[in-house]
Amino acid sequence: KAQVCGLGASSWGGGGPAPAWYHRDLSRAAAEELLARAGRDGSFLVRDSESVAGAFALCVLYQKHVHTYRILPDGEDFLAVQTSQGVPVRRFQTLGELIGLYAQPNQGLVCALLLPVEREREPEPPDDRDVSDGEDEKPPLPPRSGSTSVSAPVGPGSPPAAPETPTTPAAESAPNGLSTVSHEYLKGSYGLDLEAVRGGASSLPHLTRTLATSCRRLHSEVDKVLSGLEILSKVFDQQSSPMVTRLLQQQNPPQTGEQELESLVLKLSVLKDFLSGIQKKALKALQDMSSTAPPAPLQPSIRKAKTIPVQAFEVKLDVTLGDLTKIGKSQKFTLSVDVEGGRLVLLRRQRDSQEDWTTFTHDRIRQLIKSQRVQNKLGVVFEKEKDRTQRKDFIFVSARKREAFCQLLQLMKNKHSKQDEPDMISVFIGTWNMGSVPPPKNVTSWFTSKGLGKTLDEVTVTIPHDIYVFGTQENSVGDREWLDLLRGGLKELTDLDYRPIAMQSLWNIKVAVLVKPEHENRISHVSTSSVKTGIANTLGNKGAVGVSFMFNGTSFGFVNCHLTSGNEKTARRNQNYLDILRLLSLGDRQLSAFDISLRFTHLFWFGDLNYRLDMDIQEILNYISRKEFEPLLRVDQLNLEREKHKVFLRFSEEEISFPPTYRYERGSRDTYAWHKQKPTGVRTNVPSWCDRILWKSYPETHIICNSYGCTDDIVTSDHSPVFGTFEVGVTSQFISKKGLSKTSDQAYIEFESIEAIVKTASRTKFFIEFYSTCLEEYKKSFENDAQSSDNINFLKVQWSSRQLPTLKPILADIEYLQDQHLLLTVKSMDGYESYGECVVALKSMIGSTAQQFLTFLSHRGEETGNIRGSMKVRVPTERLGTRERLYEWISIDKDEAGAKSKAPSVSRGSQDPRSGNRKPAPTEASCPLSKLFEEPEKPPPTGRPPAPPRAAPREEPLTSRLKAEGAPEPEGVAAPPPKNSFNNPAYYVLEGVPHQLLPPEPPSPARAPVPPATKNKVAITVPTPLPHSLPIFVSLLPHPGPRSPSDSVSESISSSLSPTPA
Repeated sequence: KAQVCGLGASSWGGGGPAPAWYHRDLSRAAAEELLARAGRDGSFLVRDSESVAGAFALCVLYQKHVHTYRILPDGEDFLAVQTSQGVPVRRFQTLGELIGLYAQPNQGLVCALLLPVEREREPEPPDDRDVSDGEDEKPPLPPRSGSTSVSAPVGPGSPPAAPETPTTPAAESAPNGLSTVSHEYLKGSYGLDLEAVRGGASSLPHLTRTLATSCRRLHSEVDKVLSGLEILSKVFDQQSSPMVTRLLQQQNPPQTGEQELESLVLKLSVLKDFLSGIQKKALKALQDMSSTAPPAPLQPSIRKAKTIPVQAFEVKLDVTLGDLTKIGKSQKFTLSVDVEGGRLVLLRRQRDSQEDWTTFTHDRIRQLIKSQRVQNKLGVVFEKEKDRTQRKDFIFVSARKREAFCQLLQLMKNKHSKQDEPDMISVFIGTWNMGSVPPPKNVTSWFTSKGLGKTLDEVTVTIPHDIYVFGTQENSVGDREWLDLLRGGLKELTDLDYRPIAMQSLWNIKVAVLVKPEHENRISHVSTSSVKTGIANTLGNKGAVGVSFMFNGTSFGFVNCHLTSGNEKTARRNQNYLDILRLLSLGDRQLSAFDISLRFTHLFWFGDLNYRLDMDIQEILNYISRKEFEPLLRVDQLNLEREKHKVFLRFSEEEISFPPTYRYERGSRDTYAWHKQKPTGVRTNVPSWCDRILWKSYPETHIICNSYGCTDDIVTSDHSPVFGTFEVGVTSQFISKKGLSKTSDQAYIEFESIEAIVKTASRTKFFIEFYSTCLEEYKKSFENDAQSSDNINFLKVQWSSRQLPTLKPILADIEYLQDQHLLLTVKSMDGYESYGECVVALKSMIGSTAQQFLTFLSHRGEETGNIRGSMKVRVPTERLGTRERLYEWISIDKDEAGAKSKAPSVSRGSQDPRSGNRKPAPTEASCPLSKLFEEPEKPPPTGRPPAPPRAAPREEPLTSRLKAEGAPEPEGVAAPPPKNSFNNPAYYVLEGVPHQLLPPEPPSPARAPVPPATKNKVAITVPTPLPHSLPIFVSLLPHPGPRSPSDSVSESISSSLSPTPA
């Protein structure tokens, strides 16, 4: 392997810094942009290959296209441009030699390498130090016993560098970690020993003295260990070891260096033998005790959790106007939930003070139906007799009381379920910048989600969560001590001994995951990782730590980060995020082609993100004092960067309804300490929502955020702790009752066609790789059989059914397949580099009729295109049996007018029932496919866009799916408007900025009624291919700014060239 990863001087030939044309980890898309701006034929650069570790990609601009050639190292460390079969290979020792040859004309490339393109560098602010706002002088040192993957920094406290000694290689590494004593020897005494050896001496007195001095502290440490072990030894055997006793009692007279070393070696030898002797004594003593003592009664290893008391809710019966004439007025009820007993009691007080109550067991409560229009209204469907149900609608005191009632009923259902494995769990996420001081004794409000914002009701606040995840920054407490503190706090609250699953640290950034004892055996494939993003990406005072694992059949990822501080450093924070996204090594290694945002069913990202508010300090304070947060959220840097699709692409965040969590005066939550005196002047730290919790889930999965807020009583830090709790659907490790699929009852995933629009000017061919846990191994398509482009910045590629594989899942049961997802990556045939990845849910694709999917492509955190296709998942008839999930037990009633007459609809478990009047998420394909691919879109409204939904968005088929009963779309409910303006890559120029000058969208045609189909599916015909080669909107897209279309780039292959482009 060539010297590629580190790219030492030998890689390009000669010493000095790396040449200007080498860009290391530059992405393919960024390379295209740089070459486009250069605009001259023969412009070139070299970057690391994204597909092969240790390889390079040579990118050359010629006639507005970028031609990319792969440079591979061979077994002898030579480099060569990959060539077509039969063409002689030219080998080079260094990249410099290779570039030098191809700078000459007629060497087989599309043109000579003429103009090296340098990487653009962002101007640094005057104060370039990346440290905490509270610690401006220097970054904190890492804890002595702290983290994994930590190396000590080289800073002001490091020893001075030794003068270079050419004859002593060790001298060169002295500044990197040799102790001061050893360093002094290399600086001075080393020369004296050298002279003694030249004079014929056979010993090195100065080195011996240095070693004795270095080991002097070890003498006392060994004595302490021997003394403690002697006490332990006497527990099992009253006789002491005479050698140990003599060593501990002897008075050490002054010794020479050699004598000291000999004495130390003797002590270590005695220690080794003593340890072995103690083990033998202990074993014999315990064997003797076990043979004579009666067996002790087994003690229960797990304490039971506190029982949940019966909870009562005061409600009113919601009646129609017609019913009021009979009843007179709404009646008051008390709903009593007995979670432990599995009962719901309806108590009604009569006018004559008599009481009338009805008891329903958990299995007779058929469904809960939340009103979307009236947030505190809930319909409950009871089973009156066999095959007969009755629905009652209740009005609760508040929406929060309604949610608490639903959570208790779900808990009751789960507790008394006949299923061995859970369908749904609750997850607590906490993030807190502790300000480098120990926590207070009581942090109960953080654990129980009490404080400001969206908090849990007091009825449910003490119910233990299944998983607790704590992320901290500037946490000076040791790892073990911190873990003990968390476990002790949870045990005091819940009477449960939570099990630590993982603890990962990077300096003072920590993440700890704890689970209920009953779930310990459901956790597998635990992985941890960390990424440094501090100064030069080498210091761990900023960065991220991550943990991932499988909970039965569902994958989880958790990332806790501390990004660059400073109001003006938004771009660096964005880069921190992209570095973490690319470098954090978590999850299934077979999914290394995908960044971590696509590797997990549910990914939670939290921490001190350090994004600030772009507003005058006095205005901010005025808005906070009036509790008007919406104007502040419009200038929140994280929201603004997400709007531009610079960071957290398609992540969700719950609505913020709590004040900024930074920067408070320590000891109080009444005052923001927004200015700090520094030697260079006054530094302003405006109050900001630095501490955030975001998440991203696969489509058609269930996740609801039940709380998102901050505490108001923990005041030791200048940050307030932030909490979020989530209701998450999980899948079990499915075991088919019918065994493995046979040829006769095999399920098949079949594609009729796939079409992608890729953000590139390349004209190379592409193929698709398919990954899924339901496949034995990943599968590849053939290269696309059609492609076209009316705009140099975008390419439309198409695959017919002949080019696409038929996938065979390992199990054919619909209950298994409806929880599975396909991961797709679109790769080029030349360099095998990804141009975009996506995920598609199989749930909506199951049926005998082909369904259409539409989703977006992304790569390295950037949106790179979109993809649509027609597919079906054929399941054998005998494997169609399925069951209702617990989270499907609660549904939304969108049609208030017809609620009384219609059967309740079953939620598909994807959209949040509490999303209210929120608009669809950008990832929801709420418009017809043809709209997204063919028509221009209105420019997005100014200001802050609507908050994303709380549930995982779906990859919807062309027509909206029917509900489980096949009910038609509710009348009077307008179809959601198309949401393309930020999402369709064809509305982007190379920088990826949405264009504001597109013509308004024409009125969308009315949707034709769709007849119900069998098996709750919608029959959809595949649209005929479009007569034009690219969407119509391409010709309507003006180019912003001074750049002309000639500045655009692409990748292509010329078959006449002898080297094969990469």
